[in-house]
Amino acid sequence: MLNSIIEFSIRNKLIVGMLMVVLIVWGIYSITLLPIDAVPDITNNQVQVLTVAPSQSALDIERLVTFPVEQTMATIPGIQEIRSFSRFGLSVVTIVFTDATDVYWARQQVGERLTEAKKQIPPGVGTPELAPMSTGLGEIYQYILNVEPGYEEKFTIAELRTIQDWIVRRRLLGTKGVADVSSFGGYLKQYEIALSPEKLRSLNLTISDVFVALENNNQNTGGAYIEKNSSAYFIRSEGLIQSEDDINAIVVRNSESGIPLLIRDVATVRQGHAIRYGAMTQNGKNETVGAVVMMLKGANSAQVIANVKDRIAEIQKTLPEGITIEPFLDRTKLVNQAIHTVTRNLAEGALIVIFVLVLLLGNLRAGLVVASVIPLSMLFAVIMMNLFGVSGNLMSLGAIDFGLIVDGAVIIVEATLHHISSAKFSTRIAQDQMDEEVGMSAKKMMNAAAFGQIIILIVYLPILSLLGIEGKMFKPMAQTVIFAIAGAFLLSCTYIPVASTLFLSRNPVHKKNISDRIVDRIRRLYEPTLRWALHKKSFIISMAFLLLAGSILIFSSLGGEFLPELDEGDFAVDTRILTG
Repeated sequence: MLNSIIEFSIRNKLIVGMLMVVLIVWGIYSITLLPIDAVPDITNNQVQVLTVAPSQSALDIERLVTFPVEQTMATIPGIQEIRSFSRFGLSVVTIVFTDATDVYWARQQVGERLTEAKKQIPPGVGTPELAPMSTGLGEIYQYILNVEPGYEEKFTIAELRTIQDWIVRRRLLGTKGVADVSSFGGYLKQYEIALSPEKLRSLNLTISDVFVALENNNQNTGGAYIEKNSSAYFIRSEGLIQSEDDINAIVVRNSESGIPLLIRDVATVRQGHAIRYGAMTQNGKNETVGAVVMMLKGANSAQVIANVKDRIAEIQKTLPEGITIEPFLDRTKLVNQAIHTVTRNLAEGALIVIFVLVLLLGNLRAGLVVASVIPLSMLFAVIMMNLFGVSGNLMSLGAIDFGLIVDGAVIIVEATLHHISSAKFSTRIAQDQMDEEVGMSAKKMMNAAAFGQIIILIVYLPILSLLGIEGKMFKPMAQTVIFAIAGAFLLSCTYIPVASTLFLSRNPVHKKNISDRIVDRIRRLYEPTLRWALHKKSFIISMAFLLLAGSILIFSSLGGEFLPELDEGDFAVDTRILTG
């Protein structure tokens, strides 16, 4: 079969050339689509249910909220584990599914069972909701609302928080790839109604009366329509509270004499803020307001950040004068540094491989033909990475070895050069003869090249069987290497024979060059060493076993870690104090 592919490629050079053009165009297009990140996302397949229950103790949260939610979710198929924690005012239930479970199906199942869970939770305790579909690597962009010099007295932190929640956050949520935007700092604006116990007692009113009045007088209602002549007039009642005066004017109850008792008769209404448990500061000096943008699970972080930056540029134009959106954490910097490191290492490796090829093959054309397999196999690998959903990161791209990629091409090209030089042609080789010589050389060496590539691929196959966090971390590495080697093998069967017939020199005269001198010197050193080793078999085998035992001993004493340290260049400080 391989011989047939080689013969077909040499006979149909135009078809092979067109396929190479398609590969290049498709590969370049795939590069623009490839998800780029610093490291693989190893987060398991999970759905979180959050319940905010103000003023409830941790014990009540566990009994009234967490337990009903856990019991309701336990019947969903595909669950690996359910874990939870309950604290004052908050319940978090995490449902972990198998990796084979579709996350959208899992969220649908959890959402359906939330309806049943809500029925078991007492009214007024809290309403369970699905957490945003993000992961531990989802925090891709953080920013603050910065007040420019000269405008400090114009905006309070409460007003900054209002701008963040009602302008910036709402518009960012519509950005493609954004799962959520979590706001920090400032004060949450509220209207506070300070009731007077003496006035309530004197007017024979209760706090419940005030609550009922507020609920019933904060809504719009419809009233059908009235027909008049040929027109229809739609009726609606506008009752939503808009200001402090609207609250003051709400009727709590009519007195026995028919006089309406208003909110302002029993309470003082003013603007306030919700109780807060923290603050956000800028450079340790003044308070500010900010937010973190959460990326949708599985999205391309580089593309999402670009979308966020474009949307922020649009939002900036609508903000009041004196307020600017200032980023202080941008995942793009980390991703760019990681990809720059990988790109630089790959480029240096490619240049070294090309230099060694040209030096040892002793033929510039042959070296360049072999080296051209490197970018082509990389493009093939990128195409396959897109098709199989493998992202580009330190683990996947950093695992590529150009020496493995060019192995098959080197064997075929070197065999072709040797065959031509030993054929003793007296004149310049014709194209038909060149095709025949290349075909014979490629067929003769293809089995050896194929076996070598297959052995390398077999080494990586066990990695594909890894599960859990290990699989998510190391599978992309094995997949990328397999894609690159598979692409190089296909190129060795098709592109390399065609390129050899077209670009290798057809001049049969071979002049001794520096490559020949290097190989001759290596041979002069190697041959006596080989003869000595063959006469000292027992000694050589014993030394090999000693080296193996020593290596195992040294390896067992080495330290180990799951992942290499990755310095983002940022500090995360977590301060804890005793309860109370």
